[in-house]
Amino acid sequence: MTRDPLRALEEKVARELMLTELPAPAWVKPPAGDGLADVVVVGGGLSGLTIAFGLKRKGVGRVRIIDAAPRGLEGPWLTTARMRWLRSHKTLSGLDFGTPSLTYRAWHEARHGAADFEAIPFVRRLDWVAYLAWFRRMAGLEVENGTRLAAIAPEGEGLRLTVATKAGEAAIRCRELVLATGIGGAGGPAIPPLVRRSLPPERYTHSDDAFDCAQLRGRDVAVLGAAASAFDWANAALDAGARRVSLLMRRPELPVTEVLAWSNFPGFLENFAELDDIWRFRFTERMISFSNPPTQEVYDRTTADPRFDHVAGIDIVDIGLEGERIVLAADDGQSFTADHLLLGTGYEVGLGHRPELAPFAEAVALWRHRFEPPPGREQSPVLDYPYLGRSFEFLEREPGAAPFLRRIHLFTNGAVPSLGPVCNGVTGLKYGAPRMVRGIMHALFADDVAYHYAALDRYDTAHFAPGEARSLA
Repeated sequence: MTRDPLRALEEKVARELMLTELPAPAWVKPPAGDGLADVVVVGGGLSGLTIAFGLKRKGVGRVRIIDAAPRGLEGPWLTTARMRWLRSHKTLSGLDFGTPSLTYRAWHEARHGAADFEAIPFVRRLDWVAYLAWFRRMAGLEVENGTRLAAIAPEGEGLRLTVATKAGEAAIRCRELVLATGIGGAGGPAIPPLVRRSLPPERYTHSDDAFDCAQLRGRDVAVLGAAASAFDWANAALDAGARRVSLLMRRPELPVTEVLAWSNFPGFLENFAELDDIWRFRFTERMISFSNPPTQEVYDRTTADPRFDHVAGIDIVDIGLEGERIVLAADDGQSFTADHLLLGTGYEVGLGHRPELAPFAEAVALWRHRFEPPPGREQSPVLDYPYLGRSFEFLEREPGAAPFLRRIHLFTNGAVPSLGPVCNGVTGLKYGAPRMVRGIMHALFADDVAYHYAALDRYDTAHFAPGEARSLA
């Protein structure tokens, strides 16, 4: 009888975890009362699972993972990610924390065979979803689904979180909080003000929104944007049976360079956080000037469809409704009409846009509060990012005004200027997640250093008995 390769892999995972001392001994000071978590991780997707697994490997046991989505819908993969293939290289690792049998490649070869892995150009999105579910099970991680973070407040030596569930509001107490809330977790979707002013919300959809593209069947669609998400929108609309799809972009040419492909080397990802502010600023400004291009496969399929056209080098200066039709007027005199508008316009950073962060957003130090930019760069978008500590923690704008902020760690795109591109997808995860884990461990140990010293001071376990002959056999 042929042995099931996936079952064999799972047995190998169990042995490798045992050989690398998992579970690690618990060491964090026991809570004074019931219900205090050492760490709460908000987000049960790629980053949240990785950080929780890393903490488990280091003996931090009271970790709770919460996610607003139903089980299986954590992250963007089955809701707002519309590509067929991931953009990251198929050999990247990170979730595994160095356990070979937990890597995507090990899972794929057990599930589909080594020949299939060699044949695929990138990871299939639906395979990635299946892998994440498998990883979650192998790592022994539980996610509290249907639980949305609503508010954060200091309480004693920790934090009090208000969460919303189907049963109503509830409170969770924790010592440290990790926000692994995805690409918009430090702000939100960038919706052009002209669109907001001109159209009712039901007439446009941002790429961050879950949307049933079947609604576009037989309809004319306009897409604003030039980067990957815009082409993913166009492709999804065509697949859904749209009658016509017009992609309108300000850029004179499509972006062609994927900056994360350049940044994916250990020297940069491991050491970015230790650079001086001026170098971190310069690197970040240059990186965010790039736009992610569509994959070749998406571009080829989209542009080959006779229902698709795209117009480059125009700026939409007016939007209105004529009857049920959306009319978009460009600065060159052209006019375009559509039944629905799709936005591939990216994300903006602004802590005040997040309801759970807005009450104390003004207390958080931003780059503009800690860094004087070079002449001519006073309006740089980098200055609106939070200026984080070395463990992704918020820092106070005014020292002493909000000391609880150091207990909140931001593992989203908002951390890039401070820590580098180590928290915005698979590419840098194996550098960012260990840094986060080390930082949280340090915070927990440092807070309890007197407790640990007292344990040492009274330690008197005898490990041998003088005068007694004993066999080692």
